[in-house]
Order: sequence, then C-alpha cells, then structure tokens
Amino acid sequence: MTIALIAHDSKKELMVQFCTAYCRILSQHKLVATGTTGKMIAEATGLQVQRFLAGVQGGDQQIASRIACNEVDLLLFFRDPINAKPSEPNEMTLLRLCDVHNIPMATNIATAEVLIHGLERGDLDWRDIVHPQN
Repeated sequence: MTIALIAHDSKKELMVQFCTAYCRILSQHKLVATGTTGKMIAEATGLQVQRFLAGVQGGDQQIASRIACNEVDLLLFFRDPINAKPSEPNEMTLLRLCDVHNIPMATNIATAEVLIHGLERGDLDWRDIVHPQN
C-alpha cells in the first residue's frame, strides 16, 4: 500500500516520532511525503520516502493529484488545528478527495494509531481488492 505523510510545521516532530514508533509497519509499504516532512522522517528512521515538493510549494497538491488518480491508499496528515494556514483551502481539497475516493485518512495521532494498527491487522486489505496495483 502507498501511504502519504504530511505534517504542518508544528506537527513535524510528532510525525517523526510516530514514524519511529511504527517503523516496522511502515517499512512494509511505499511511503510518499511532502518535502520537509519526508526528509525529516527518512533521516530519523532510515525509511525510504519518496519526497515531493514542500507543502507550501505545492507538495500537498502533488499528493492530492495522486489521491485523485487512486495512487494513494492511506493519508496521515498531522494538522495544526489552532493556527490558520494560508494553504487551508488546498488542505480542504485534499481531505475532500480522500472522502470522494474512499481513502482512509487521519488528521491527528490518535486516529493515525487506529489506522496503523488496522493496517497491520489487514483491515485495509480491501483497498488491494477494490483498487489493485498494476
């Protein structure tokens, strides 16, 4: 499965800690991320992460396009709900696309942990049946 990873600046360290804690599970999947987040995860964990542009440069839109093309199976997007972002309309598009294409997503660590445990148990294997990878 392809897992997309995005984190606002104030949540990047939390994303790194999450990926460190679940490195064994994540290592069994293809990881894609926005630029800085992906760099921090790769450096801290040794995981292979395909990096797109930084979020402010359009990396979140690159991931959104892959969601629209059914090339992402799970989105972990650690958002900062307190501080408004100029890119917030882009973020809403990203979340809407997940809803449109039935992509499981987490916007906080609590939900991310539920999804990662479900992924490990095989609860998301239906994605491979409904949308087989070529």
